[in-house]
Formats: sequence, C-alpha cells, structure tokens
Amino acid sequence: MKYVVAFYAVDRAYGGPEEGGWWFDTGEFVRLHRVCLTEAAAARLAERANRLLDLVQRGHRRLDSVLYAGGRYRACQFEHMAPPRFPQAPPRYE
Repeated sequence: MKYVVAFYAVDRAYGGPEEGGWWFDTGEFVRLHRVCLTEAAAARLAERANRLLDLVQRGHRRLDSVLYAGGRYRACQFEHMAPPRFPQAPPRYE
C-alpha cells in the first residue's frame, strides 16, 4: 500500500447560519511532495513538513482570524492518492 504526502493551500468556508454561523477548513491541492511505502513514514514526513511550514508562515495571519486572506499551506497525508480538494463534499450541520 502506498501513502502520499501533498501540500494544500488552506482556507475556511462558511458552512451555514445554524447556531450563529459555522465554518469549516478546506484545502486546494498545490503539489505532491512524496510517496511513502508506510503510513508511519508518511506521518513523520507530513509532521516535519508542517513544522517547517509553521516557521516559514510565522508572519501570516492564523487560519481562524477574521482578517485571514489566504497564503497558508499544510502538508496532508492520504492513502493511495491525494484528492484535488478537501473535504470532498461540504459537511452538513446536524
């Protein structure tokens, strides 16, 4: 089984007006970083990449800030292949 680590541009999307309004995290595929043979190797690689991204993006606004206007990236791991975006379908409020 193969695991991939990919970079995503992250943002927040408006989920709906329930309970005063709610938001959810989204990501758009930027590029594939690496293919790993084990899940543990992919997890270590994604964790290391995210630590480095946190250092590089130190001056950028946080994702949950009202003033956030893009520019943050995250490394994510997936089994088999990286999807073009996440989540695949918007979550539903229940």
